[in-house]
Amino acid sequence: MDTIIVERMATTRLPTEAGEFVLHLYHNNVDDKEHMALVSGEVAGEQTVLTRVHSECFTGDVLGSLRCDCGPQLDAAMRLIIAEGKGVVLYMRQEGRGIGLLDKLRAYNLQDMGFDTVDANLLLGHQPDLRDYRVAAAILKDLDIRSVRLLTNNPDKITGLETEGIEVIERVPLQTAITEYNAFYLDTKVRRMRHLLDLGRAGENGRQSNPCHGDGGARQPTGRSARANGSPFGNVELCAIAGRFNCRTAG
Repeated sequence: MDTIIVERMATTRLPTEAGEFVLHLYHNNVDDKEHMALVSGEVAGEQTVLTRVHSECFTGDVLGSLRCDCGPQLDAAMRLIIAEGKGVVLYMRQEGRGIGLLDKLRAYNLQDMGFDTVDANLLLGHQPDLRDYRVAAAILKDLDIRSVRLLTNNPDKITGLETEGIEVIERVPLQTAITEYNAFYLDTKVRRMRHLLDLGRAGENGRQSNPCHGDGGARQPTGRSARANGSPFGNVELCAIAGRFNCRTAG
């Protein structure tokens, strides 16, 4: 494996609603993406730095989409780090768990037809999660952070960082509100991606929780086959509806 090289290209002061950060923009030798680090306080040479590795979500972070918990997680992480007095948010350009914005929007169409996020990705020819944490670890090393307390519900992030030599001292849960729009999405994270969410207590880090009752956001079926889900469409038709004609069509 080639050595991961990151280069800090620009640094600037960034006041935000959560508080003031220093923003570093990085280039690297793995991809052509501009990953960033939001830093609060003095973190160089420090142990157990409160850290969030956040994957870009244009729809959630910028547009305020209610389909996911990404925007509220970013907001909560920034506020928790400011309250801590020091910490880092890595903003990694890995849209849609690595599948990109275009296929993420296509996956939304499949989700609206009853597929969960995992099956939608598979139908589009992707793995459920394509994210890579090597560059994130390299940025933490460039910031001279020795170990972290990681704001995450995802055990794969812990494994990914530790594989690259970043010691994760503690996992800090990052739970936000359940709504009728994201309940099925969060349930899929727990059932199929091993995320460590307590869906009965969501909202403890963010705004007040609003758990769904009755059919809520879980009214969408979770089966793997379109016809098993009660859809009149086969996989070929589903691919066309999703907006992509070269996705996987095996039934």
